[in-house]
Parts: sequence; C-alpha cells; structure tokens
Amino acid sequence: MKRNSFLFLFFIFMVSAFSQQLPNTLTQREKKQGWTLLFNGENLEGWTSVGKNKPPSIGWYVNDGVLIVMPQDGKRGGDIITAEEYTDFDFKVDFKLTEGSNSGIKYLFTRYEKGGWLGLEYQLLDDEVHPDGKLGRNGNRKTATLYDMLPVSSKKRMNPVGEWNTARIVAKGTKVTHYLNGKKVLTFDRKSSVYKNALILSKYNNAVPSFGDVKEGYILLQDHGDEVSFRNVKIRTLK
Repeated sequence: MKRNSFLFLFFIFMVSAFSQQLPNTLTQREKKQGWTLLFNGENLEGWTSVGKNKPPSIGWYVNDGVLIVMPQDGKRGGDIITAEEYTDFDFKVDFKLTEGSNSGIKYLFTRYEKGGWLGLEYQLLDDEVHPDGKLGRNGNRKTATLYDMLPVSSKKRMNPVGEWNTARIVAKGTKVTHYLNGKKVLTFDRKSSVYKNALILSKYNNAVPSFGDVKEGYILLQDHGDEVSFRNVKIRTLK
C-alpha cells in the first residue's frame, strides 16, 4: 500500500513538472489563438532601436532566457522597439523590477509631426521607492497606469520587487485595457472626454497629431537607466 502511494505521488509530481510551460515558449492553444513570441530567449532578434535597423550593442543582454536591461560601465543602450508596427493587438510580458527601478512599455509608438517619437506608456515602477510613485495626479505614474495621464481604476495585485509580474495590454480600435497579473486595472477610450481631459494636463498636450490619435505603432521596452528583467514577451493581432 505504501509503495502504491509513493508511485501515485511520484506520478502526480511528474505530470505537474511536465505541464509547467517553459519560459519563452507557446502552448498549442496559444499558437491556435495566433500568439507570436517577440523574444526568443536567446538574443534580440526581431528588435531594433528607435530610428535604426538594429538593437543597441550595449545595455541589453540575455541571461538564462531572461532579457535584462542594465547600464554597462555607466552607459545606457537606449530603448528597444519591435521590428513591426501593430494596430489592434493583445500584448503580454513578464517583468521583474529591482529596488527603485523605473521602466515602461510604450505602444502605438511612432514619430509625431510635433513632439518626436512618442507612445502611450504602461508604466513599470517600484511604486514605494521611486520618486515617480509620489508624483503625478492621483498616482498616474505608478505601475500599470497610463503614464502621466490615467491612474489605475481598481486595486491592483502586484508582487514584490524582485518577483515576476505580468503586464498585458489589449488595444482594439480606440479602446485600450491594461491588466496586471491577470486582473483588469484600467480601461479607457482614446476618443473619450476623460482621455482628452487627461491629455490636456499631461506632458504630451502639444503633440501633433493629438497624442494617441494614431492607428498603428511599434511596441517599445524602455531603458530608463535601471535594471529590469523581461521574459515571455508575446503578441497576437486582433481582427
């Protein structure tokens, strides 16, 4: 009886171990749903720099399937952007912060007639330590907010600094939704009065065309001079 119990527990353990999805891979279900990996776990293939056709040569490196941004010898590599632009999409990424760190995910990122290269930003921040956690209006510079514009609209569940969290951005038409660790925390419409009023008070109020009033753009991972890690970067286009 004891031997049978041991074999049963061993079987359960093995099933559980093999059912765990490896980082930077897609399940068969995800493939059928149209998901595509943006990070292969080995290098920066598929990523470039702003205004260039290749990624930075410093500041970004891959270690054991994790994409890490961190200054090297005091020098930053700069932001990285996808090789392709996206219009309607569902984007996911795991991120891990370090103490006091600041980064972000910019989307619909493109060059404006006035304002230069800009994009809506899903903020990534050590809310408790970084000064931006205390700046802005109603906490609109904390993790999962629309940076400098809209705070989260519901209480978020965020794992501590040093642990993995998952960001998700769904953009369809003019509507955008931010998720953190599977929970919807912010939904807005880029044509709404709420969005337009927030824009007037933001640092983007002089952009031409109006900030966010674009149909497509790149996905950007930000180098803000702090160590931040990423994995499981994936996207699917929406119809």
